[in-house]
Amino acid sequence: MSAAPLLAGLAAALAAGGAGLLVASVGGGPTSRGRDRTPAILRLLITAGAALRTAAPPRDLDARIAAAGRPAGLRARDLMAAKLAAAALGAFAGAALSAPAPGRLAVMLLAGVPVAGFLAPDLWLARRAGERARRIRRELPALLDLLRVGVESGSSLAHALREVGARTHGPLAAEWRAVARQVNLGVPLDLALDRMAERAPLPEVRALRAALDRARRHGVPLGDTLAAQARDARFALARHAREEAARAGPKIQLVVALLLVPSVLLLVAAALLSALLGGGAAGALSS
Repeated sequence: MSAAPLLAGLAAALAAGGAGLLVASVGGGPTSRGRDRTPAILRLLITAGAALRTAAPPRDLDARIAAAGRPAGLRARDLMAAKLAAAALGAFAGAALSAPAPGRLAVMLLAGVPVAGFLAPDLWLARRAGERARRIRRELPALLDLLRVGVESGSSLAHALREVGARTHGPLAAEWRAVARQVNLGVPLDLALDRMAERAPLPEVRALRAALDRARRHGVPLGDTLAAQARDARFALARHAREEAARAGPKIQLVVALLLVPSVLLLVAAALLSALLGGGAAGALSS
């Protein structure tokens, strides 16, 4: 096989990967609108690893699933089964890829592909948790203003949480609806708020929980506390936006330097190699 098609294929792969990473860096990942569904490949892995669900998951895995919004009712043992199934599939893929590979590359493929398969569900979970945290940060200031209006109009905190959660959408509104449901079932409000802070482990949510507790203990007007928390949430949102913008620049430069520029150079090399081989063949025929 000629080297020119191989170079062109490698260039296309690098360009596609670089474009995907650039879109993810600039666009901030998956869209926050619409219903975010669990990937079909993950459901297949959970089904394939159903026999392995007896494997003990890490202690923090359930907390990470809760921070990601517990997609499709995912449990720690389900994700552990998916990780083990992905590792097993990676072992087969690594064996198939390492057979024609030379020397150390074969060993790297044989060991690296199963590890990559085992860690892939964790990366997906971390990506979902990060996107959920960004959505909660964006929603928090506006929902706090609505909550303040409800409290100042005479509603209790639990009733205001239920009303605001019922009239808005998003992960934070869903958490407030969950708090209201738990209170209706007899769970103390403080305990329901503590559980919410565990499911949304953000500094802004923890600060809100602590501020509500201080207001209750010291008799501070709840409306003033919520107004102050809304201001702090807006400052935190602006700070995170600046930090993400500052981190996006080096990421884009790294993608361009390591993927897009080499893809262009490989295309040029493929074209030159094809021209040289074509010229050499034409010269041999003419002689």
